[in-house]
Amino acid sequence: MRITTDLAATLTRTVAEADTAAAVGSGSLPVLGTPVLLAWCEAATCAALEPALEDGETSVGTRVSLEHQAPSVVGAEVEVSASVVHVDGRLVRLSVAARQGGRLVGSGEVSRVVVGTERFLSRLS
Repeated sequence: MRITTDLAATLTRTVAEADTAAAVGSGSLPVLGTPVLLAWCEAATCAALEPALEDGETSVGTRVSLEHQAPSVVGAEVEVSASVVHVDGRLVRLSVAARQGGRLVGSGEVSRVVVGTERFLSRLS
């Protein structure tokens, strides 16, 4: 594993009906649901770390702090970015931000731990 603070990734997503608060049970409005925004942010963190992971490694989320600051309607294009801000052994903290046309929709921090896939899965039984 060679994780450094220069790792980053940006993903673009379009809000669909299935992504709304009403659809995912986190409210009644037809706007981007916070659980979906969180999933998109976590996907961006995975994309940022992927190039630095060795064969047989993955990362698991351990802590999330997310502020959902503005609504996004169905059809809106949201750009979600993640960048590594801190590395301490296997622990990695990433800053995340979601923007719609330059407007900040959400921001926060996601912590992930790099693990060996097989070893991690073997502990689940």
